[in-house]
Amino acid sequence: MQRLTRTFFLASCLIACFPAHAEEIDEILVTAVRRAVAEDQLSISLGTVERDEVVRSVLLTDALRNAPGVFLQQTTPGQGAAIVRGQKGSAVLHLVDGMRLNNAIFRSAPTQYFALVPTTAVERVEVLRGTPASLYGSDAIGGVVQVVTRRPEFESEDTEWRGELFASASTAEEAQVIGATVDAGNRSLATSFSAEYADIGDRRIGGGDTVRPSGYTARSARWLVLARPDDNTSWSIDLQYAEQPKTPRTDELVPGFGETEPASSEFWFRPNRRTFVHADFQSLEGALGLDWNVDVGWQRIDDDRQTRDLGAPQRTLEDNRSDLFGLTISGSQMTLTGSWIAGLDLYYDDVSSSRVREDIVTGEPTAATSRFPNGSSMEMLSAYANGTWAVGDRHAVTVGARLSDVRTRIVSTSVHNTEVSGDIGWVATINAGWQFTANLGYGFRAPNVFDLGTLGNRPGNRFNIPNTSLDSEHVVHGDVGVRYRNTVAEFEIAAYILDYTDRITSVATGDVTPEGREVTQSVNAASSEIYGVEATASVEIGAEWFINANLAYTRGEQRVAGGADEPGDRIPPLSGFISLEYAPESVFGFEAWARMAGAQDRLSARDVRDSRIDPEGTPGWASLGLRAHWRPTDAWRLSLELANMLDAGYRVHGSGIDATGRNATLTARWSW
Repeated sequence: MQRLTRTFFLASCLIACFPAHAEEIDEILVTAVRRAVAEDQLSISLGTVERDEVVRSVLLTDALRNAPGVFLQQTTPGQGAAIVRGQKGSAVLHLVDGMRLNNAIFRSAPTQYFALVPTTAVERVEVLRGTPASLYGSDAIGGVVQVVTRRPEFESEDTEWRGELFASASTAEEAQVIGATVDAGNRSLATSFSAEYADIGDRRIGGGDTVRPSGYTARSARWLVLARPDDNTSWSIDLQYAEQPKTPRTDELVPGFGETEPASSEFWFRPNRRTFVHADFQSLEGALGLDWNVDVGWQRIDDDRQTRDLGAPQRTLEDNRSDLFGLTISGSQMTLTGSWIAGLDLYYDDVSSSRVREDIVTGEPTAATSRFPNGSSMEMLSAYANGTWAVGDRHAVTVGARLSDVRTRIVSTSVHNTEVSGDIGWVATINAGWQFTANLGYGFRAPNVFDLGTLGNRPGNRFNIPNTSLDSEHVVHGDVGVRYRNTVAEFEIAAYILDYTDRITSVATGDVTPEGREVTQSVNAASSEIYGVEATASVEIGAEWFINANLAYTRGEQRVAGGADEPGDRIPPLSGFISLEYAPESVFGFEAWARMAGAQDRLSARDVRDSRIDPEGTPGWASLGLRAHWRPTDAWRLSLELANMLDAGYRVHGSGIDATGRNATLTARWSW
C-alpha cells in the first residue's frame, strides 16, 4: 500500500509540473457563473464531469468520484454526498439547470437527494470550488455542484430521429442496469425522452464478504420539449422523475465501529422520490438590449421512512415531503471590457410531515409527533448583481453582491434572516498560458426547517430535538492559485482557507432516550478554520494518449462553545486520482487509473463517537482500475471495466459501508 501510494504521488507531481509549450486557447462558459464569460477571465476554480463519465455511473453521485476537489462519501448504497473543501450537505449548494436542489429539509450532514437526478438527463456536472456568494446566496459555503441537462439540437428543418439503448451488468453487487434515450425534432422544435432502471444486489466488499442488506432498486424518467422560434429565443419544459422504492440504511442495520449489534432492526428509505418540473425562457439581445433568462420550477422530494429501533415492539412509519417552488429572472450583457448580470431569485418551500407507530404484532397504529413540524415553510427572496471587467491587457476583476431575505416558519414561530453577501475575484495574466488567480467571498447559510425543527433519530446513535432559536452561519472564504493552459496541457493549483463562524452543530443535552440514544440539539455553537490545497492537471501526449490527475489536501480545526480546540468534523484525508487514457480514432481504446486516499486519524470528538468511523482513524487505501471499449460499428459500443482489481478492502472516510470489492462491469450501447 505505501509503495503504491508513493508511486501515485510521484506521478501526480510530475504531471503537475509538466510545462507543455503551445499557443493559448480560450473558451466560453455559459452556466457556471450564470452568463457567458471568457475562461481566461474566470477566477474561481471549476471542475467538470462530462457525459461519458455520467453515463457509466449507476447514480449521478457516482460520477463525482474522480472529480477534482471532490471527496465522495457514501453513507449507504443508493446514496452519496460530495464533500467540497471540507463542506457537505446544505453547506454545498446543489443546482439542476440553475434551480436549487437544496430544500428546506436538506441536512447539514451528507444527503441522498443528489442521487435522485436521472443520469440519462445529464450533459455534464460543474463543480465550483469557493464561495460565489453573490451569484448563489445561501448554502454556497464550500462550493456549488451544478447539473447541466441534455438539450436535443437539430440543424435541419426536416424531422430527424436519434437515440440510444444501453444495458450493463456487474459482478460485485450483481447489478443490472438498462436504459434508453430517444430524441426527435428539427431546428425549431425538438423533444427528448429517456428512462432508466437499476437493480442493485447486496454489496460484496474487498476480501470477499457480502454486506446485507445493502441492495436497492432505482428507476427514473425524463421528458423535455424545446422550442426555438428564432436564433435568439428558446423555450423549454423539462419533466424529471426518479425513485428508489426501498433503500436500506445499511449503517443502521449492520454493527458499526464500537457496536456489537446494529442500532436498528429496520431502517428503510421507503421511498425516496424526486419529481421536478422546469420551464425555461431565454432571449438573446431582447428588451433593453440584454440577454434574458427566466426559469420557473417545482420540485417535490418525498423522504419517507420505515424504522424500528433494535428489538423495539413498534416500527415507525414516516411521510416527509418538501414542495419547492422557484422563480429566477436575470438580465445580462457582454460589453467591450467584460460582462455583467443582475437578477432576482424567489423560492418558497412547503414542508409536510407525519409519523405513526405501528405494533409489529397487531399492526395497530398510534399517532406520533412528526419528524418535521407539519406545515413548516421557508421563503427566500434575493436580488444580486455580478460583473467582470478587463483592466488593461493583463487583469480581469469580478465583483458581486447579493441581498437575501430568508423567512422560516416553524408552527407559530417565524425565524427571519436578512443577509448581505458578496465576493471579489482577480485574474492576472502573467504571459501566454500562465495566470494568477485570487478570490475572496463572504457567504452565509440560513437555518432551514431541518436545522430548526427536526425531531427523531440521527446517525451515530443520536436522537435530535428541535431548536427554533438558530441564526445564520457565516463564512469568509479566500483562495489564491496559479494555472497554466494551452492546446495540449492544463494545470492548476490553488490554496484556500475558510473562516467558518456561527456554525450550527449538534450538541449533547446530557439526556438519553429509553432506547439508549444520546439526546442532542442543534445550536450555533461552533467555529471552524478549514484550509487546503488542490491541484489538477491534464496532458495530451501525442494525438491519442492523455493523462489526467488531481490531488487534494484538507485540514480543519474547530471549537465548540465550552470546549477545547479539536480537529474538524469528517474532514477528508489527502486524496487523489490519476489516469492514462488511449483514445485513438479507431475501434479500440482503453483507460487505466489509480484512486487513493491517505489515512485520516485527525478526528473530532463527534467523529470518534460516530459508528461509521473507526475511532482509531480511517486507514489509507489505493484502488486500481482498467476500462477497455470496442466499437465494431458506428452504432455499437461495448466496454468492459475492471474496478478495484486488487480486491482491496477499504472504507472511504466517513462512509457507512466498505467500498465495493473487485468488480467487473460489461456494458453494451447501441445508438442510431
